[in-house]
Amino acid sequence: MTLDDLRAFVAVCDTGSLSAVARDLGCTQSAVSQRVKRLERELGVALLERQPRGVAATQAGWILHRAAAEGLSGLDHALRRLRDLRQGEVGTVRVTTGATSVRHFMAAGVVDFRRRHPLVSLEFQTENSSRGCLKALAANSADLAWITIREPVRGVEQRTVVELPWVLAVRADDPLAERAAIGPEEFAAIRHIRLPENSLSRLRLDEHLTRRGTEAVSTTSVADWDTAILLAELGLGHAVVPALPGWREPDRLDLRLIPIPWLPPLAAGWAVRRWEALSPVAIEFAETVTADLVRRAVGPS
Repeated sequence: MTLDDLRAFVAVCDTGSLSAVARDLGCTQSAVSQRVKRLERELGVALLERQPRGVAATQAGWILHRAAAEGLSGLDHALRRLRDLRQGEVGTVRVTTGATSVRHFMAAGVVDFRRRHPLVSLEFQTENSSRGCLKALAANSADLAWITIREPVRGVEQRTVVELPWVLAVRADDPLAERAAIGPEEFAAIRHIRLPENSLSRLRLDEHLTRRGTEAVSTTSVADWDTAILLAELGLGHAVVPALPGWREPDRLDLRLIPIPWLPPLAAGWAVRRWEALSPVAIEFAETVTADLVRRAVGPS
């Protein structure tokens, strides 16, 4: 039994396909099958069974899969950390987050980090939801995830970095544009541009509105906060969005951002499997982005 055998077996269980794993490994399907058979001979049990489409783990197979996947993930972490420690300033930081999060939360931090660590490789992986980011962590394809903070998740450590107040984005000539704040009673009059169904921020917002017995009429849905802001600026509706650090109202003459003080702020921050298992450069990247956001939060408004 070798590590390569276990890696191949875990991959087959995850994909349900010998041929797909063979393509990923750059070998033949027969070679992947032989690795699994070698494990079966050593353990004395069947690990896979044929299905109409592909293969599936047997009960014994799933027992081995759970143990092997956890062990390989920990080993990969250790090997990467040892490699980064050995290489010093050279290493890789893998970050998963939403499509617009780098612009709004990380831009200045990335520049600062790159200036101090020009040889470190930064890899950004885009997901369309916090759930997708957490899956990337579980699959060991990311070191750090920037997410909307949620209820505790087993095997994940979360740290809140910023709390974002909600605002109503409207066109400058909209009747609501001169309001100092938006109250619950005014929601019935807005043309709500909804966030995507799989968005945790959409879920949080809907929960708050439901508790208040408030509902907004909506005929438009978008994939991200930036698109919602753009449509509001064009006068196509009203966007209820968190006030992101990268937005500056004076730069957008046709837009007004009106506070909604009765909505609890939206928390955002880092998620990792274990902070102590991160490489030094990954920890420094997270700390650099955090320090920049904290400076902006306490700076002049």
